[in-house]
Amino acid sequence: MRISVQRSFHSFSFLIASIMSLATGTSWGTFGIMLPIAVQISAVTDINLLIPTLSAVLAGSVFGDHCTPISDTTILSSTGAGAHHIDHVITQLPYAFIAAFSSAVGYLVVGFTESLMLSFASAMLAIIVIVLLQKFIRKTSPVME
Repeated sequence: MRISVQRSFHSFSFLIASIMSLATGTSWGTFGIMLPIAVQISAVTDINLLIPTLSAVLAGSVFGDHCTPISDTTILSSTGAGAHHIDHVITQLPYAFIAAFSSAVGYLVVGFTESLMLSFASAMLAIIVIVLLQKFIRKTSPVME
């Protein structure tokens, strides 16, 4: 049981922080609730995985905050730019999902291998693959006029 908790806690931390931040509209509030919990669980299971666990909480919190229409920063950004609020939220989603997907890949890799360098390399590779796929799809799809 201990190994399964260690290997999956990064992903669970990321997922829980994302959902919590998405529901509340605040990344700072999610930091305040999730960071002490993540520190305690990391200290009990494996202190060597403390940094990846904390980064999973931070990344998940910021991801949820950027995707929710009830976030104060999203509301202020769309108001300040003079853009329709929901249009602003929709334009943020692709960038947030690219970062979330690459982060999730990195957390899964660090959970199974416990190698931070391999995790970082796999997250960077995920970003490169997504960008290249996007360019390929744009190049092959017909232009809408």
